[in-house]
Amino acid sequence: MLTYPQIDPEIFSIGPLSVRWYGTMYLLGFLAAWILGRYRAKQQRRLGGPFTVQQFDDVLVWGLFGVILGARLGYCLFYNPLYYLHNPLEIFALWEGGMSFHGGLLGVILMQWLAGRRYGASLFRTMDFVAPLVPPGLFFGRMGNFINAELWGRYTDLPWGMIFPTSAAGPLPRHPSQLYEAALEGIALFFILWIFSSKKRPLRAVSGLFLIGYASFRFMVEFAREPDAHLGFLLGGWLTMGMLLCLPMLAFGVFLLWKAYHTK
Repeated sequence: MLTYPQIDPEIFSIGPLSVRWYGTMYLLGFLAAWILGRYRAKQQRRLGGPFTVQQFDDVLVWGLFGVILGARLGYCLFYNPLYYLHNPLEIFALWEGGMSFHGGLLGVILMQWLAGRRYGASLFRTMDFVAPLVPPGLFFGRMGNFINAELWGRYTDLPWGMIFPTSAAGPLPRHPSQLYEAALEGIALFFILWIFSSKKRPLRAVSGLFLIGYASFRFMVEFAREPDAHLGFLLGGWLTMGMLLCLPMLAFGVFLLWKAYHTK
C-alpha cells in the first residue's frame, strides 16, 4: 500500500488571502497551453495555420473564461443541480473545488467559436489547433484533485492503494484514480495528439481524435473511480455520470474522425 503524501492544500496565506494548490494547478495548465500554443502557432503559420502568435494569445484568453465558467456551471448542472438551485451563491465558491470537464469543454467550444470568428477561422480549424493544448491542463487539474484528496477511487487491495485523509473516504485503501486520469488524460493523450497533429491532417481529424481519446480514457478510469456520493451508480451498479457524459463525446468523436477522412 502506498502512503498518501499529506500535502497541505494551502501553499501559503497572507492575512485573509490564501494561495491554494488547486488554483495554482489551473494556472500551470494555462501556462503550459500558452507556451505550447505559441510554439504551435509559429510552426503552423508557415503551413497556413489559423493564428499568429499574437492572435493565439487572444484566443487563449477567451478559452480561459470558457473553461472556468463552463467547468463550474457544468458541475453545478450535471452533478448537483438541486443543491446549487437552493444555494446559488455557492456557484461562485471555486476554491472549494467542483469543476466538470464536460462543462468546461462546452464552454471552451463556445468561446473558441467566438474567438475564431474574429480572425476568420472556423470552429473546427480553431478546435483542431487548440485540442493538443488541453491535456496538460487536464494533468495539472487531476494533480490538484489529488492534492485536495478528492475524487478518489473505489476500494482496492492492490499494492498501490492509498488511504485518503478524509472521513468520507474511510479507512480502507482506494485507487488513486486522480493519478490514473493524470497519466491517461494528461500525459498519454497529450503525446497522442501532439504527434498526430505534427503533420497536416484533414479538418476535424484532431478534434475527433481528442474526443475519442478523452472519452475512452475517462470511461476506463470510471471503473476505478468512486461515483459521487449523492449520485451513486445510475444503472446496474456500474454506470456512472462520468461514463454517461462520455458516451456522446465518443460517438461525436468517431463521427468527426470519419467525416474528416470521407469528405472530399
